[in-house]
Amino acid sequence: MHDPFEESLRDMLNSSSSSRDDDACLGRVLKTANRQVGAGDLFGLLGRCTQAIMIALNNGSAHVSPVSRRKAALASNSDKAD
Repeated sequence: MHDPFEESLRDMLNSSSSSRDDDACLGRVLKTANRQVGAGDLFGLLGRCTQAIMIALNNGSAHVSPVSRRKAALASNSDKAD
């Protein structure tokens, strides 16, 4: 399975430079990995929030329709009059 995230980290670690500092390279790789994972988590959280809002709107939409008490009162009064 092809993972572009793993491939980009592998490329960053394997990049050859003459005066390479391993600690700086590792820090750069970890910072990039942390940023990418954090962005993924943030988008996942926003997706779940949107899903929860849509479910709430769907469940609450039946309660938004207007209800007329006048028709019910007229029907019950005509039943009592009979």
